[in-house]
Order: sequence, then C-alpha cells, then structure tokens
Amino acid sequence: MPSELTARDTTRAAHWIDILIRQFPELLAELAPGSSSPGVLASRTRGSRGGAGSAPVRLHVSDAVRDITDGVVELEEAVRDKLGLGRAPRVGVPERLARIALLLDQVADHPVLARHVLDECRRMARRLGHTLGTAEAMVRLDGRCPWCDSVSLRALPAAGTVLCVNPGCRCGDPACRCSSDPAYRHSWDEEEEEEVGR
Repeated sequence: MPSELTARDTTRAAHWIDILIRQFPELLAELAPGSSSPGVLASRTRGSRGGAGSAPVRLHVSDAVRDITDGVVELEEAVRDKLGLGRAPRVGVPERLARIALLLDQVADHPVLARHVLDECRRMARRLGHTLGTAEAMVRLDGRCPWCDSVSLRALPAAGTVLCVNPGCRCGDPACRCSSDPAYRHSWDEEEEEEVGR
C-alpha cells in the first residue's frame, strides 16, 4: 500500500501530466511558420543552384519539443520497465503521457519511481511553460491548508510554489502579514509544503 507521501507525489504528477497534455500541442503550433512568437531567420539552401530563402526557425521551441519528447519517451520506458510491462506501441507525446497517467496507481507502490515521475513531469512542465511564455495556470491540490483548513491549496508548477487562495486565511501569528494585509496569501516552496502538510 502506498504511503501518504508517495500518493501525494503521484497525485501531483497527474496534475503536471494534465498540463503537459493540454499545452504540448500549443508548443508544436509555435513551430509553424507565421506563428506569433519571434523567430530567428536562418538561410536555407534550395536546390543544387544554391538559391537561398529564409524561414523562421524557432530554435528554443525546437529544442523544447525535442527535450520534452525525449523526456516523455524515456519516462514511459522507465515506468514500464520498473512495473515489468513490455514496450508499448509508438504514439505521440500526449498519448504517451495519458498512458503514464493510467499507470500512476501502480507507480504509487514504488516511492523512488513515484518521486522520479513527479520530478520529471514538473521539469518538463516548467520547460514547456517557459518556452510558451504564457502566464502559469494554477493547479488545484488535494488536501487542506494547514492554517485555515480549507480546500484552498493551489500550485504554480513552474515556480514550484504552493499557496493558499482562501482570502480569509489567517495563521494567527501577529507578526505575519496576513493579519494586516487582506491581499496577502500564504505561500511556500513545494518541498516545504510536504513538511507543513504533515
């Protein structure tokens, strides 16, 4: 039976997998000519006569696509190997991510693997979000805030930050900003959240 910490790791991994599945197609769209992202113009030789043309090459996007694609393939292979499963048929990145998500219940029985899956999914989500340059979406976390006991915990995956979004959250420490600033939100690094949540 998985420990509470391992179950938390796989739950969080599922959130990052969901983000990757939703945003990876956006990353592929950034490679298309005419995309709104700034590109680097690179000359290409056409034909044997050496005629040159130019096309936008988004090297940072191409590198991110390759990194995430390779990362997902390697992660799925590692998961299936550890679980004693054979190789799965080749499919696209979102489909591979969906297959990993379906195996998370089994992954939860292996603490080191669960942490590896979480770390890799979080790393790839950070790379993807940074490359897209989009505002990071908050991800709802299971569990209750240690101060206000509401189900108000959210994560910012790329920043590795957890925060309580309950506007009424107060910790009771008179020195804390929450007692004087209604807009203040308690936040901490994701690693600290594991300690606070215990």
